[in-house]
Amino acid sequence: MAKDPQTPLDDELSRQQEESDAQVEPESVEGELEEAVERAEQTQEEGKVQEEEGETPDNPEAEVLAAKVEELEQSLAEAKDQSLRAAAEAQNVRRRAEQEAEKARKFALEKFIKELLPVVDSLEKALDAMGEDATEAHREGVSMTLKMQLDVLGKFGVEVVDPAGEPFDPQYHEAVTMVPNAELEPNSVMEVIQKGYLLNGRLVRPAMVVVSQAAE
Repeated sequence: MAKDPQTPLDDELSRQQEESDAQVEPESVEGELEEAVERAEQTQEEGKVQEEEGETPDNPEAEVLAAKVEELEQSLAEAKDQSLRAAAEAQNVRRRAEQEAEKARKFALEKFIKELLPVVDSLEKALDAMGEDATEAHREGVSMTLKMQLDVLGKFGVEVVDPAGEPFDPQYHEAVTMVPNAELEPNSVMEVIQKGYLLNGRLVRPAMVVVSQAAE
């Protein structure tokens, strides 16, 4: 049976696990430390007994064991620090992978949405261009088709940018020209030539606008 393909997240987590396995395990260091402490305590007890019996304790092993205990305590602290760092790094990798997956999901349709926008533009222009000779059924049919198209886009997180009368915002609007206008505040959107669109808050297409400027 074929194995499931590895994802970048699986590869990164495997790498983190291998690095973690290669590090000193805190449990093994703790075991050595416990043994060393027991031996040190035993040696200290033997030294006390010798003192009580009037003998001069002469056991260099006690100094060796004390140094060993200190060394193992330091190794244990380092092993625990390495373990915590490895766990934190694995968590960061998982979080980044989840964020990338969410980002890809939210904006996977961006190219498809861009291809649909000219269809929406054509329907809007067709509706605006209808003269008096257009039948009510014809006008209503185009209007309903346009509404259905916008409703479908809205279900997938698409928002319309129609900033007529609003202040000009270069992040979402693209000025085609500037026209002196005494009735509007400078840098206001006088006319929307082509509507803009957002996908889940990200700009897909800026609104093409005419911007007012102070009258001379």
